[in-house]
Amino acid sequence: MCSRRREWSLSLEILLLPHLFLAISIQGHSKYAIPGDNVTLHISNLPKNHKSLTWFYTTDQKIVEWEFDEPMYFNTKFKNRATLHPQSGALFIRNIQKEDSSTYLLRVLKDNGDEKEWKISLMVLDPVQKPVITVKKLWEMNNCKLMLSCVIQDQSVNYTWYWESGSFPKQLQGSVLQVVHTPENYSKSYTCQVSNPVSSQNSTINFTSPCVQASSSEVARTATWLVIIVTTLLNLLWI
Repeated sequence: MCSRRREWSLSLEILLLPHLFLAISIQGHSKYAIPGDNVTLHISNLPKNHKSLTWFYTTDQKIVEWEFDEPMYFNTKFKNRATLHPQSGALFIRNIQKEDSSTYLLRVLKDNGDEKEWKISLMVLDPVQKPVITVKKLWEMNNCKLMLSCVIQDQSVNYTWYWESGSFPKQLQGSVLQVVHTPENYSKSYTCQVSNPVSSQNSTINFTSPCVQASSSEVARTATWLVIIVTTLLNLLWI
């Protein structure tokens, strides 16, 4: 039974291996990016016939303006990094940086003289760091109270805790998780996953008995064994 639980925890670890989401995630009129990426700010319902259009970094700082002829790029930090496509109105920005985070404004003058504006919020975030789980133990009679802290520095992230039965209820999610181990009832593993809109990382701790953590060598041996089993099964499926 113990080996099955450990296998389950390691399987969860494999499924939750650190991964990067798409460099740009679109949520309505919001975009997210990682420093160094290239981004495109685009309005899907832009009028087909327009006399002019202007992109603003802030409400009073123009990036580029187009009217009948070649785009005119203003002397800003975007001058050598931004490219406008006049027909679609899309603004392509190379090598985006954290200080480029802002609410961008597109102002369009239509053929009938009407003016329309769109706003796109761009947030440039660093990928999250791999968290470290710290454990504090408190014995009460035969029960062990655990306080698990998911430590990550200088990050605004979301926390999700998992155990053998899946994820914990939403009201228990946070940087700190409190659980009680009894001799009859305890989980063999706990995984903390931290994420922001552009990336995700996780760490797992394992227990061999109530309040007794598995050594790193034990976890490594079991992980190696699990990888061998999974590889063998995949090879058999292709025979």
